[in-house]
Amino acid sequence: MERDCEAIQIFHQSSRAWRPTARSDEEIAEFRMALEESPIDAVVIHAVYLINCASMEDEIRSKSLTSLMHALRLGDRIGAAGVVLHPGSQKGCPYDDCMRLVGEALREVLAESERCRLLLEDTAGATGTLGRDFDELARLVELGGGGERLGICLDCCHLLASGFEIRTPDALGDVVDEFESKLGLERLGCLHVNDSAMPLGSNRDRHANLGEGELGRAGLRAFLSEPRFDALPALIETPGFDKRGPDTKQVRLAKRLRREGLKARGFEIR
Repeated sequence: MERDCEAIQIFHQSSRAWRPTARSDEEIAEFRMALEESPIDAVVIHAVYLINCASMEDEIRSKSLTSLMHALRLGDRIGAAGVVLHPGSQKGCPYDDCMRLVGEALREVLAESERCRLLLEDTAGATGTLGRDFDELARLVELGGGGERLGICLDCCHLLASGFEIRTPDALGDVVDEFESKLGLERLGCLHVNDSAMPLGSNRDRHANLGEGELGRAGLRAFLSEPRFDALPALIETPGFDKRGPDTKQVRLAKRLRREGLKARGFEIR
């Protein structure tokens, strides 16, 4: 495609609205045909930002589950690699109750869909958000039934902000070792590639363009060349140089940083 992508992330409806967008069988067939004729290897759906599976408000919970089920069913229809979900936020409610509610939601939406994976995204660690570390993500997977369709999306900006030092190959290797021991690499479904405008352990989710934040080019080289991430869809969510989202420059920079990282590690460059 014109942005040199091999993987893309889409929203199944307006990212900040509840109303689902209906797609006809003809539209789905056209999309799948266009995908087959393109260089795109993987499509990931991002669930809308309004979803909060930890909410105790009946209306919010009902709308959240309806929207999430719609995303997973669309993922089934288009052959998506997964639906990425922010696990939820306590909003001042008891932690254990919120974790239980997320687990119940995950089990319900997976039972109402067929094949598409549901990928819980690690969070930056702001107060009340769930999914702040690997123990919490592992607990959510367990509460959600622990099936093969439950996976994880790792965001490098969120990892740094939540206190994981990942800016050198050795430090990142230790983090991936921890992920493997607590969740298993088979749970890892995709990556979000973003620089961080905020420092290590800040617990603030502020994306920056690649190479312009706290991760910097060295940190991104390490992240993008981690051998256990090979073949995963890597999705850029930066503001872009024109503030309209990631563009060709960001994609090409990510690919260059990956090549440089692989070379530094002594791997064959593809």
